[in-house]
Amino acid sequence: MTGIVVDHGRLLDVIGYEAELLVETSRAAAPGTAVPTCPGWTLGEIVRHVGSVHRAASHWLLRGEAPRRWQRDPSPGQTVQSYLREGTEGLRDVIAAREPSEPAATWWGGDPTTGFWCRRMAHETTVHRVDAEQAAGVESAEISHDVALDGIDEALLLWFGHRLPMLGVTATRPATVAVTVAGCRWTARMTPEATVAWRSPAYDAEEVDAVVSGEPDRVFLWLWGRQGPGAVTVTGDEDAAGQLWALLRLATR
Repeated sequence: MTGIVVDHGRLLDVIGYEAELLVETSRAAAPGTAVPTCPGWTLGEIVRHVGSVHRAASHWLLRGEAPRRWQRDPSPGQTVQSYLREGTEGLRDVIAAREPSEPAATWWGGDPTTGFWCRRMAHETTVHRVDAEQAAGVESAEISHDVALDGIDEALLLWFGHRLPMLGVTATRPATVAVTVAGCRWTARMTPEATVAWRSPAYDAEEVDAVVSGEPDRVFLWLWGRQGPGAVTVTGDEDAAGQLWALLRLATR
């Protein structure tokens, strides 16, 4: 399969674009507004969180290690919007000064490069922008097909295939689900022992329990638990697809 990973410069632009959308969306409702997709969080906390993780990513890149201390909260008198913009600008400067293939400390051995953080923060910011829109009750901005496809790839390979094993979370019953979107295909296999995912040929003849398909943006948000069952088309065992969705919710919460 080709054409899944989006150009590094494109993802760097996505970080800035999505952060600005999040800032503007956060002004459409009170900061204490509850965020349905992140139980226990408020709109203001979503903005603060993204500003914090942008700073944490900068620390990984600059110091070559997981951060123990960094500015997790706005300075006295600083708004969460200003805090987010400041963190985003700093992160983009750090990433732009490096080649995407340059070695970098990350929490995934599958991609120990600067590109990991560019991709990770692009999708992190996009998903939380959607959270903010849903909380504020405003119309959702478009997620382009190429970015959504890249987000699907990350959700399955990184979060399902790597993060769940890190957490020690497995399935309750064996099942294999294919995800097919815009001529691309991934396979996710889950058992009580392990969860693994990989890119597959577009017309793979491998037998699976269910096939999930739909528009790229809707499948991307479904995998992140930001869309419910009706957002995608499921052919075959709906319980198998539901288990995939539930496991990813645990991985990405």
